[in-house]
Amino acid sequence: MALDKPYKDIPGTTIFDAEQSRKGYHLNQFCMSLMKAENRERFKANQRAYLDEWPMSEEQKQAVLDMDLNRAMALGGNIYFLAKIGATHGLSFQQMAGSMTGLSEDAYRDMMIKGGRSVEGNRYIGEDGDAQAQHQPQGQTVAKVGA
Repeated sequence: MALDKPYKDIPGTTIFDAEQSRKGYHLNQFCMSLMKAENRERFKANQRAYLDEWPMSEEQKQAVLDMDLNRAMALGGNIYFLAKIGATHGLSFQQMAGSMTGLSEDAYRDMMIKGGRSVEGNRYIGEDGDAQAQHQPQGQTVAKVGA
């Protein structure tokens, strides 16, 4: 029996629940492997070869290669684990979050200092606020994956 998930109607938000955890298990384990310097070096030397050692879906591997964090989250990635990929590439969490919203690091920081995105137009999927999929850099992909 499937659980009711009313939170699936929150635009721009991926909730990391038990279903996402199962879907992203190997993706997240790959990310955690990057905590070891030797694994980071192997990954940076040949990303595809290192990814192919993990039983992830091709779509998950491609999301990593593309640094498409929104898609990786939709495919089960936990943002705190995915941050290890960004760190491996020398990116701050703020830079990563900015890329996920289509904003520069400075624009993202300024938006957050001002209190974040407005709830206007962003209360549920189908409105026309700035957190809606159609206004996100990978929005259409995320909308398809999350459906």
